[in-house]
Amino acid sequence: MRPEALNSLFVEVEALEGVGPKLRRPLEKLGLARIKDVAYHLPDRFVERRAVIDLDDAGVGENIVVSLTVREHRSPSGRGPFRVLAEDAVGNVCTLTYFGRASYTAKKQLPVGETRWVAGRLDQYGQMLQIVHPEHVSESASAPLGQLREAVYPLSEGLTQGRVAGLVAQALKGLPELPEWIEPGLLAKTDWPAWHTAMRVAHKEPDAAARDRVAYDELLANALALMLVRQSNRSQRGTPMAGDGSLRSKLRLPFALTGAQKRSIAEIEGDMAQSAPMLRLLQGDVGAGKTVVALSAMLIAVEAGAQAAMLAPTEILARQHFETLRKMLEGTGVEIALLTGRDKGKAREAILMGLVGGSIQIVVGTHAIFQDTVEYRNLALAVIDEQHRFGVGQRLMLARKGRRTPHTLAMTATPIPRTLTLAQYGEMDVSKLDELPPGRQAIDTRVVSVERMGDVVGALTRHFETGQQAYWVCPMVRESENDDLAAAEARYAALKERFGEDVVLVHGQLRPEAKDAAMERFAAGEAKLLVATTVIEVGVDVPNATLMVIEQAERFGLAQLHQLRGRVGRGSEKSTCLLLRGQSLSETAKQRLALMRETQDGFRLAEEDLELRGGGELLGTRQSGDTPFRIASLEQIQKLLPLAHDDARLLIERDGGLSGSRGEAARLLLYLFERDWGVQLLRGG
Repeated sequence: MRPEALNSLFVEVEALEGVGPKLRRPLEKLGLARIKDVAYHLPDRFVERRAVIDLDDAGVGENIVVSLTVREHRSPSGRGPFRVLAEDAVGNVCTLTYFGRASYTAKKQLPVGETRWVAGRLDQYGQMLQIVHPEHVSESASAPLGQLREAVYPLSEGLTQGRVAGLVAQALKGLPELPEWIEPGLLAKTDWPAWHTAMRVAHKEPDAAARDRVAYDELLANALALMLVRQSNRSQRGTPMAGDGSLRSKLRLPFALTGAQKRSIAEIEGDMAQSAPMLRLLQGDVGAGKTVVALSAMLIAVEAGAQAAMLAPTEILARQHFETLRKMLEGTGVEIALLTGRDKGKAREAILMGLVGGSIQIVVGTHAIFQDTVEYRNLALAVIDEQHRFGVGQRLMLARKGRRTPHTLAMTATPIPRTLTLAQYGEMDVSKLDELPPGRQAIDTRVVSVERMGDVVGALTRHFETGQQAYWVCPMVRESENDDLAAAEARYAALKERFGEDVVLVHGQLRPEAKDAAMERFAAGEAKLLVATTVIEVGVDVPNATLMVIEQAERFGLAQLHQLRGRVGRGSEKSTCLLLRGQSLSETAKQRLALMRETQDGFRLAEEDLELRGGGELLGTRQSGDTPFRIASLEQIQKLLPLAHDDARLLIERDGGLSGSRGEAARLLLYLFERDWGVQLLRGG
């Protein structure tokens, strides 16, 4: 149960004055569903204004507040702007310019002959001074002079700065007083304000200490919750597993294991031999051979007389893993099955019976494998692929399927910077696959201007003549009304005209059956070209596809480009990746594309990507989804996360965990940031 002290913060946003069904939608677009969300909707920046007696005292480009007397309204002839001519106290003329429907408001707010206080940015248009769309127009001086510093909030269509500021003020008014959860020594050292003060100050001024304090709370809640998961896991009774190697020795692998694979298998073997359940993350660069490591782990469980399950985020991936593992297991006598939501009737029944009876030793599937109807004879290992797509809650559901808590091996093909590994997987031990298997050739990566589109399509024709296949990735599914992006559907239509039935289309908005059918045609070699959005980023494995074209490559992050490039270079033939770029590139985009040509080391690219995007670019779920945080920026994560980790450890190891006096406050923090699964675990475990 959520502590009573926080209930007022979790009330729906409609409780705020002036919020009805009409405002609800634009607020929801910003993720503002409850009063707590509004209170934490921090400004992007602040506008600083200066009050001037007359315009002689102001500089062009400056934000000012000045008293002006309205002299004339000039309606546009045709589609021009509506202009209001006004004078300051010494007779300097300034034009107040309004576009579109704003002119109706201007006529009401600025009657001819009246004096008004106007706030806005002073610009020059030809010889004339002007203020375009003044931010405030007021009869008295008190309102604009009281807002010489004003917060600028992220908005969505249907919201104004004034409306958001008003809602924030209401939300802050009702903030409860909460006890301090930060370690006193750290608080003294950083000189951060108390929570209540920090929340108010962060909305009023560009105060780094207040912003850091608010971000730190979020990081501490996350670090503490992950540490509680880790602590709970260590207190669980797992099943120590020691395989005798009999099944692993029968594997006929086409290549020798790399040093990184051997090291990771040894780490997993060591974990599985312990009585506390394993909780390990396997981070593999693209094509580094995670599947073989996962199979070795599953065979340790089978050798010890138990079962293993592998969970994939999509049906396409589940089928692919099943096929790959089935081929590798030939000649070992191990029984493997595939279970997805699509399996029905007798086929499904047979799999369920095999799992409960123990004749099926390894099962691969989507989240269907942890539904209530699925029971196991002795599930001892859960392998979770593409870990970032599953929440802690889903992992815990799978963990309850065993007689004792199963060992868990999570895998991700996305190399993650060290800082973010701590943020997202702080409860896990980490193994890294940072070597490529022998025989994998480097992928020839080239940057090509979009103006050479004709040449690229011509190259496709020659490519297909050699019997090989290709991918073509686009950044969007449909053209939006105000955007000229090459959408997947439009590109598919154009390429289909040229190549006919040899082209298939896959994107996230297709029905699952249509998506699977297109993928299967491509995987079977019946289609030569797969046009797609980034849904193919993870796990699609077609060794005969040796050309990757990424359209508008400058729009993708480095990690994503690296993942997409990794879809080729999987067979023995030389592979090529063409990065099609637009005409105008930002400096960051140029650096990204240069790095892609320079290196194929995913771990290096992940660190460089973080550096390129760092420096003050706010990254939360609102903007990118790369981090589990909504408030903390990348810069703050890098600076404050190690502190939060140490603080969380102190709380658990020295200050009595959640039962001491600081622990009671920390419990409130976990609920405030909805990391309360950390608390639930303590109860359950």
